[in-house]
Amino acid sequence: MPKYYVTHVTKYQYLSSVTDSANQVILYPKSDANQQIISQVITTKPHVHVDTFEDYFGNQVGFFTVVEPHNELEIRVDLEVITTHVAIRNQSLSIQEQKNELARIQWEYPFMDFLQLEQVNAKSEIQKVFEDLNIDNLDTSDVVSSLSNYIYNEFAYRQGVTTVETTVDEIWSLKAGVCQDFAHLLITMLRMLHIPCRYISGYICPSKSEMRGEGATHAWVEVYIPGLDWVGIDPTNNCWVADRHIIIAYGRDFKDCTPVKGTYKGPSEQVLTVSVIISNE
Repeated sequence: MPKYYVTHVTKYQYLSSVTDSANQVILYPKSDANQQIISQVITTKPHVHVDTFEDYFGNQVGFFTVVEPHNELEIRVDLEVITTHVAIRNQSLSIQEQKNELARIQWEYPFMDFLQLEQVNAKSEIQKVFEDLNIDNLDTSDVVSSLSNYIYNEFAYRQGVTTVETTVDEIWSLKAGVCQDFAHLLITMLRMLHIPCRYISGYICPSKSEMRGEGATHAWVEVYIPGLDWVGIDPTNNCWVADRHIIIAYGRDFKDCTPVKGTYKGPSEQVLTVSVIISNE
């Protein structure tokens, strides 16, 4: 079981003094079957107390306000975590039994939130992909794997061509993006098939075999597979999630998991820098 040390620094620099900087941070990983949080400290400069609460999805959220004038705001996370590779169980349900289960849970909590499909103009083109991949005759795990493989092979990993506001239709047209884009695209495709899925924010940790997005904040998808429960899939790297992924939070999409957001009083000009350093034993 590998142990990782994460230092995540978010820094805002303002061209002149600002005040009343109110911020929300979702940077608190939780212990579960896949990871054990050994220690975590969040500090700010200027130093203020960070209060916390649990959001609708069970994520821990921090919030704080810097009232006095300041030209710079730094939010630092120091994390020590042990990850575990939880093997995917063998499927015990037939394809038809899986379809029956997916039909049954469409209006059940906690699945409803993770089946909401936003307006997508490229539906007919995506439907054609389903037909080409023979999705209707596949086991749910194979559906997920096939769609991840499609995104990995047909879309270029390219930084700087999208933003957090880029829509699925724009990603589809660009045929390029980064981890959050590929996660949003896979979520759209799965929800079109009435398969519950949720957006995951976290880190992917470095190793000898390089992966896209390692040593930085990362995004992937968890899918509800009948007979198996929630399972993580990383379309950016076309792999099932194992012990190199650290989960911070989950939600319907990026907006539910935004690492840092806030408001302040002062000029709009600012420079944002983010640094993530991950090492392991």
